[in-house]
Amino acid sequence: MIYPIVAFGDPVLRKCAAPIQANYPDLKQLIEDMFETMYGASGIGLAAPQIGLPIRLFIVDATPFEDDEDLSQEDRDVLKTFKRVFINAQIIEESGDEWSFNEGCLSIPEIREDVFRKEHVTLQYLDESFTPHSETFSGIAARIIQHEYDHIDGVLFTDKLSSLKKRMIKGKLTQISKGLIRGDYRMKYPLAKKKR
Repeated sequence: MIYPIVAFGDPVLRKCAAPIQANYPDLKQLIEDMFETMYGASGIGLAAPQIGLPIRLFIVDATPFEDDEDLSQEDRDVLKTFKRVFINAQIIEESGDEWSFNEGCLSIPEIREDVFRKEHVTLQYLDESFTPHSETFSGIAARIIQHEYDHIDGVLFTDKLSSLKKRMIKGKLTQISKGLIRGDYRMKYPLAKKKR
């Protein structure tokens, strides 16, 4: 099942999501549906709050990056098999230099901006079988994880922009929340006027 993706302005995107247990209802199906939803929107990551669920779950499939000539060979080698489920993730450490990369978000269509993030991230998480992992990720993999992790903490990439950039995109964000700027996939707009 493909879920509608929640657009900027919905309060669920600002909630600090709650951890879940292994007996969370229909978890396996939810994860499958999240991948289907993400692929339907041509995304590489999706967090549960983006489909309206304030739980600590996000998925990543960065395999489309494996052919990106702008990336280092090292990044491409990692990304060609980088498909994961992260449950109840906790960042233990972010380290290395901050570097800039142009980010977008399925909940914020048509806005892309350069965002600075640390080069490495270490986190503890559970996979879809609730097996615990402690792992350090680097480069693009770390960035994707940091972006999706922000979602489960109620943070959006636009929060990381300078105050000038925030002012410049404010009108566009309002238009997104009203459904005046739309993604080319199913979305749910919090301030859209209902059709009569």
